[in-house]
Amino acid sequence: MTHAARIFGDNLARAERYHDLLATTGAIRGFIGPRETPKLWDRHILNCAVLGEAIATGLTVADIGSGAGLPGIPLAIARPDLTIYLVEPLLKRSTFLTEVVRELGLENVTVIRGRAEEREVKVTLGLVDVVTSRAVAPLGKLAGWSLPLVKPGGHMLAMKGASVYDELARDRVEIRKAGGGTATIFTVGNDLPEPTTVIDIPKKR
Repeated sequence: MTHAARIFGDNLARAERYHDLLATTGAIRGFIGPRETPKLWDRHILNCAVLGEAIATGLTVADIGSGAGLPGIPLAIARPDLTIYLVEPLLKRSTFLTEVVRELGLENVTVIRGRAEEREVKVTLGLVDVVTSRAVAPLGKLAGWSLPLVKPGGHMLAMKGASVYDELARDRVEIRKAGGGTATIFTVGNDLPEPTTVIDIPKKR
């Protein structure tokens, strides 16, 4: 728990409670597979929280396709200075997110039920500084959903696996059409057992 204490600081108890909610309610409702439960800290919670290393202080963040709250909830716990919107279309997942936000007392988090590309979501959300995502869609499609929500000069930060280089090469045209600039691929949480690979696509001004 040394890494967790460093990353979450005074909010470690909230992170521990979130872990417990994922391992119990989240698993029962099918959001977390049984094989993933023992890996919740290293593969999910910590790996998502360190996304904050790539986000400046005091920004507004939309986490699209938030699912069980990854990366949005760990990010919100680790970075209470951020204003975070969790965008999730499925009722059972958005209900879980609302329950988690209430139980953890996350005053910097708002749950929006809907898809990122829907007009109602865009009106409710407005333009944000950063859009985050994790395992939501292929990069080109993801850019088409994410970048229209980003302020000019803001960023799309997507957590991806080793295939991200191939995805970037394949989907460059779609990314450019969505308003994306030159992408950067890097890792955060480099002191963790499993660092997180991130692609940063800026929104053209």
